[in-house]
Amino acid sequence: MAYVRPEEVVNEINFLAASKFVSFPRQVDGTSYAVMEDSRGHKVIPAGTVYPTNDDKAEGVTIDEVDVTYGAQPVGVIVEGYIYGKKLPKEPVAAAMTALAKITFVDEAAGATVQG
Repeated sequence: MAYVRPEEVVNEINFLAASKFVSFPRQVDGTSYAVMEDSRGHKVIPAGTVYPTNDDKAEGVTIDEVDVTYGAQPVGVIVEGYIYGKKLPKEPVAAAMTALAKITFVDEAAGATVQG
């Protein structure tokens, strides 16, 4: 028996400003503030989400999209590197940028950097 699904188009935005970064594994679940529903009805946390919250408790930025429909899942969290802040699903607030001291947010349009 063959299982056939409609073709899906995936749009991934590269928010990394450099190929070198440091990330550590963390765990996320369906209670995260950033949970969204994808085209298949699954609960996902998009790549580029400020983890665990977009405030002064921020620890990093998720590197991949993760499906939390069926429970908690591991995800890589970037804690050091260069990131295009304007390309993230939701831009980090000022308090999050301050908390993310080892991440440099690069403003692509102006060519300037904003140190976290």
